[in-house]
Amino acid sequence: EYGTGAIMAVPAHDQRDFDFAKKYDIPVKVVIVKDSAEVQKCRSAEGKDNTEPISQAYEEDGVLVSSAQFSNLTSEEAREKIADYLERKGLGKKVVNYKLRDWGISRQRYWGTPIPIIYCPACGVVPVPEEELPVILPKDVVFTGKGASPLLKANDFIKSKCPKCGGSARRETDTMDTFVDSSWYFIAYCLGGNRKIAFNSELSTLNSKLSYWMPVDQYIGGIEHAVLHLLYSRFFTKVIRDIGLIKVNEPFTSLLTQGMVIKDGAKMSKSKGNVVDPDFLIDKYGTDTVRVFCMFAAPPERDLEWSDQGVEGAYRFLHRVWGLVYKNKFKIQNSKFKIEEIFSLQPSALSLLRKTHQTIKKVTNSIERDYHFNTAIAALMELINEATSFNPSTDEDSRTLRSTIRQIILLLSPFAPHIAEELWAQAGEKESILKEPWPVWDEDIAKEEEIELVIQVNGKVRGRIMIPAGLDDETIKEKALAEPKVREHIKDKALKKVLVVKGKLVNIVI
Repeated sequence: EYGTGAIMAVPAHDQRDFDFAKKYDIPVKVVIVKDSAEVQKCRSAEGKDNTEPISQAYEEDGVLVSSAQFSNLTSEEAREKIADYLERKGLGKKVVNYKLRDWGISRQRYWGTPIPIIYCPACGVVPVPEEELPVILPKDVVFTGKGASPLLKANDFIKSKCPKCGGSARRETDTMDTFVDSSWYFIAYCLGGNRKIAFNSELSTLNSKLSYWMPVDQYIGGIEHAVLHLLYSRFFTKVIRDIGLIKVNEPFTSLLTQGMVIKDGAKMSKSKGNVVDPDFLIDKYGTDTVRVFCMFAAPPERDLEWSDQGVEGAYRFLHRVWGLVYKNKFKIQNSKFKIEEIFSLQPSALSLLRKTHQTIKKVTNSIERDYHFNTAIAALMELINEATSFNPSTDEDSRTLRSTIRQIILLLSPFAPHIAEELWAQAGEKESILKEPWPVWDEDIAKEEEIELVIQVNGKVRGRIMIPAGLDDETIKEKALAEPKVREHIKDKALKKVLVVKGKLVNIVI
């Protein structure tokens, strides 16, 4: 761990220092802000106003302020410039600090890969011949639980012949740490049942398999693996590549480290007595409720704070879905609207249809691209709210509602598969929902006719306007500059630049 207490003397940019400064009434001077828009809130190093109150330390990279010649540089640029400055002044120099150290891999325990070494009284230390690899752990061992490795008493395993002279010899009883096994399992997996291939000369067969499967597209694991296991895996991949066995350069393409489930501010564990019994929850609320809560409560990379109220909320949400389907219990059609048909819909039906296609897009991207199941479920909740409040008055309205309900069940199925399957059957479908293709959105239907545009002047919000979707940047700039409240703040001041963030905001710099 990186120290405790107030240690850096930068209260605006280290939370521990910030808390210390607040307690003892020490001035908090901001020297890094989030982006250039925030720079306007601060002045130069000689300025008067860079002590705008902040509620917590800003600990991320950003833009430097109140830093003399280094002001307005990004954090990355400033690191280089400051280091160069110190070198020129003879006050320091750039160095690379390596935190890696040699680490013994031998362990005095049974579980692990046997170290392939034989000790001969005449020849000394002799490696096990390659054709005898791998050395297999014996199964006739006795686990005493007294600390010493069971291999020390496995006489049949220990007794060996020297590969050089053929005399009596002794096998090494230490095993390698299990990270040696787990650091290249993904390569061995690609070999299927033919694990011996890695130890002979059939490299073309090996590499044809690896070129098909490797690198791994998505690695999902706990944060505890982020340093050791992933580091070792990359080392092993590079080493096996360097000795000419494989051509793979990197083991994993993308990494997702999921958070932990915590309760009352602490990681769930039996020792803390804060473990929640899943069987009790499943008996009371059902499996789908527990699934929905776990996926909705937090994005996968964040810790999930357990909440009984949250579980009840997920239960109520699924009840609303159930009620929506049963209220409209008729055969739900697979209605597909052509783009020319949607313009004949009533405004409320068109709004529901558009919301349906936007939700399909949001849920699909949240699952496949972002892994943010919480935002997918949130989007579903919004659609269900709109569908529940929709009152059809024409056949086309009813057709729209039927189409929406059908899509809701399909979109719900990854999160609540049991309820979705039941609702699918109740809606009149004969085949399992698992055989139904995933819904596809129509971009023309999904896009808004109008969007709200936020207008900022020097980073501060000064107005909002509704504009037709798809306007070009020049027209957007004209409309933003013509907004009355914005004109008041600009008046006759010279414009330095007008930045358009498509579909979101315009930032006017004066």
